[in-house]
Amino acid sequence: MNSSKRMPVLFIGHGSPMNALEDNACTRVWENLGLSLPRPKAILAISAHWLTDGTAVTAMSKPKTIHDFGGFPQALFDMRYPAPGDPDLAARIAELLTPFTDAPVQLDQDWGLDHGSWSVLAKIYPDASIPVLQLSLDMRLSAAAHFALGQRLSALRDEGVLIIASGNVVHNLRQLDMRSTGYDWAHRFNDAIREAILAGQFEQVIDYTAFGADATLAVPTSEHFLPLLYVLGARIEAEPIQIFCDQIELGSISMLSLMLGEG
Repeated sequence: MNSSKRMPVLFIGHGSPMNALEDNACTRVWENLGLSLPRPKAILAISAHWLTDGTAVTAMSKPKTIHDFGGFPQALFDMRYPAPGDPDLAARIAELLTPFTDAPVQLDQDWGLDHGSWSVLAKIYPDASIPVLQLSLDMRLSAAAHFALGQRLSALRDEGVLIIASGNVVHNLRQLDMRSTGYDWAHRFNDAIREAILAGQFEQVIDYTAFGADATLAVPTSEHFLPLLYVLGARIEAEPIQIFCDQIELGSISMLSLMLGEG
């Protein structure tokens, strides 16, 4: 596949699982992505909600829809995203990553697609006809190591694979406030990460804890931040960066999203 057909790579601030059902400014952007992006051969999703010791990739032919949440309307639990899997692509991903992990990448037959993946994909590709695989987050790895795995995955972009990572740059559920348009610390951290990304200073994003108290509040645990590093790692040369859905919700959730490459 030549460079003119290279797939872009996306980071989506996924926010609440209710976005799968709701119509709002961000979900309309997601829907438009599905209409404007080149149609991929397959999708590799990297979600904040599959945390493992070691790296794993879903390798079943029919991944299940996982409802990994509670306290939401029954309509959300009734949703299914019946996309097929792609065992051959799973083996290809394991081949790419295993030389850079401390153990072979697991070809997983148990997980499926969690809401960090399907709540977004249900808007972008509602027909669920494109094969989807999900890559886990090895929580033993450093931020720099997650970025390095993203660099390895960039080869898939020339093989028709769309990489979509989902999480949130700011994600502090203990500080949620329905009345707030965003705490000062949430805006400062979100602004700092956005500016570092646009300046191509990805080392600042990798070393996000250097932002001090703002980082401690914005990223109390790392799992929602780490998917962003895979996307930045997958950048090829000086590709354009497009920011969208750049807003703070509920005081302490950043919806900042971005696309690298040409859509």
